[in-house]
Amino acid sequence: MSSLEMLTLLELAQGRPATLGGAGEQSSSAPKEFRRAIRWLGAFGRRSLLLLVLLAAWEAVPRLGLADPTFLPPFSEVLKAGWQLALSGELYDDVAASLLRALSGFLISVVLVVPLGLVIGWYGRLGSLLNQIIEIARNTAPLALLPVFILLLGIGEVSKVTMVIYSCAWPLLLNTIAAVKQVDPLLIKSARTMGATPQQLFRKVILPASLPTIFVGIRLASAAAMLVLVASEMVGAKAGLGYLIIYSQYSFLIPQMYFGILGITVLGLAFNAILEVLERHFMRWKAPAV
Repeated sequence: MSSLEMLTLLELAQGRPATLGGAGEQSSSAPKEFRRAIRWLGAFGRRSLLLLVLLAAWEAVPRLGLADPTFLPPFSEVLKAGWQLALSGELYDDVAASLLRALSGFLISVVLVVPLGLVIGWYGRLGSLLNQIIEIARNTAPLALLPVFILLLGIGEVSKVTMVIYSCAWPLLLNTIAAVKQVDPLLIKSARTMGATPQQLFRKVILPASLPTIFVGIRLASAAAMLVLVASEMVGAKAGLGYLIIYSQYSFLIPQMYFGILGITVLGLAFNAILEVLERHFMRWKAPAV
């Protein structure tokens, strides 16, 4: 009897799978991984079908003469212009400047406004006192205040970051206040009945129950940050994607202008994807929707 046969008999006697069978199972796992990858690609293709059709139409319409290529260049020409910007280093400078301004204003607004919204939502009298001021301020368009911020704070970084903070504040504040007010009163009563302290009530009941709505406000604030940032960079800026768009328009660099618009879109999508990951992380306790 060979050593391989003896090893197989020993493994069978001990209730373990044979070595040859284990190797077969390992080899069969490769097709499973391949099939899983194929299914993922198929699902991604179905979700992205409309986007791919739109990009194909963008490429075909100007080339077929259905639109003036001067004003609507093919998608490949837009990508070529972006590649040239990347090679020159200008794209990196513009993206870095926009990211710094957007992230700074967004994070400052989250740190300041979310706790304020929790307090206002929990203390009803304070909410009633501040309600009129909040309604007036949130209905004043941030872009309408752009000249005021420039006059008071100059055309430097402070005015741009402040604009982002202001635009992010209202979706954050309103959603946080609504989140606290929508907490089930039975949960609060049950926690108090079981002897929970105010700190425990906030940490174990109020904050977890409010997180889904707070994250809605955070994602809305991220979109508002990108919108206002582009507008503020079009005035008195020397770098940034908004500056790239307006400079390309004035210089009649149309493919470059379109690439700047795409860059803003990609940044917004990446920002939203990161927030979705954070939302899933902080709400692991929540049962997934069926």
